[in-house]
Amino acid sequence: MKRPEKRANLDYVLLIVLVMLIGAGLVLLYSTSAYNGQNKFQDAYYYVKKQGAATVLGVIGMLIVAKIDYHKWIPFANLGYLVSIILSVLVMLVGEEYNGSKRWLSLGPLSFQPSEFSKVAIILFLACLISGQKKCVDNWRSMLCLMLPVLPVTALVGASNLSTAIIILGIGVVLIFVASPKYIQFIWMGILGIGFMAIFLALESYRLERLAIWRNPEQYEKGYQTLQGLYAIGSGGLFGRGIGQSVQKLGFLPEAQNDMIFSIICEELGLFGAGMIIILFLILIWRFFIIAINAKDLLGALIVTGAMAHMMIQVILNIAVVTNSIPNTGITLPFISYGGTSVLFLLLEMGLVLSVSNLVR
Repeated sequence: MKRPEKRANLDYVLLIVLVMLIGAGLVLLYSTSAYNGQNKFQDAYYYVKKQGAATVLGVIGMLIVAKIDYHKWIPFANLGYLVSIILSVLVMLVGEEYNGSKRWLSLGPLSFQPSEFSKVAIILFLACLISGQKKCVDNWRSMLCLMLPVLPVTALVGASNLSTAIIILGIGVVLIFVASPKYIQFIWMGILGIGFMAIFLALESYRLERLAIWRNPEQYEKGYQTLQGLYAIGSGGLFGRGIGQSVQKLGFLPEAQNDMIFSIICEELGLFGAGMIIILFLILIWRFFIIAINAKDLLGALIVTGAMAHMMIQVILNIAVVTNSIPNTGITLPFISYGGTSVLFLLLEMGLVLSVSNLVR
């Protein structure tokens, strides 16, 4: 008689790193946003209270999802994919615009970004689709069949949020790359992708303008945020000015609590503190890798790989934007930048990863 499979405990290293990132994120968010909160809403705790509420909901959701066998989500994968498309269409039709970008849907006093849901939906959908293939993903036809469902979501999200569209497309490419035994065909895919991006950028003048601002931010009014972010990084030195002592957050760096929060981290904590945050992300990604290679089955491995790709791409893009290594794409730093929808769905995604770790071999 076959013995029942023994369930492993949660990955406590992953949990500890998550707690450290969440805690550090709330402290750094308060330090960065207190001035703006006081000026705009007469409440220095405005941003951190909203982020804290979303974090509490996310942690509860994460722990619930972590206790559910991830195989039970398979019947909902197609539904999640369809919902992500519907929500993206609704954003285009009735979405709320903020700072020139239409990315939010409002439900009474509440608002959220459907693009954050789309990231999790694509990970689960593609993981189920690939793991359900009877044949290996070893030719152009099978690769295209897997990529085609990703393109509508990428296009709909990319109409108003290019950075998130890049992340979704990147997740899709990574999952197919991992599932494919042949790698040479990805060189051609990369060439086609570069060509597509060139055409996509040329279709709108403001996208080409971003490239010009990236090369010479001092020559453009819109390069002001980039320059102030670089000033913040440069003034932090090795150990920083000290927590709460940033000068750039006092109205010089617009919306410092959002995409540019890493520059304030560098200013207040210096190279050392910023390096510690990066190390926490590296440990998180390392744990994803360990769970993926020890997963019970291909579905579990692909779910964790998708989460790992999401985390790597988003962290790299955010830091690259803040340091002006790439053009500004308006992307947040996971668990740290202000954004209730982002932290909520990130934590639900972490719940899926913990669910896979429960059944590691």
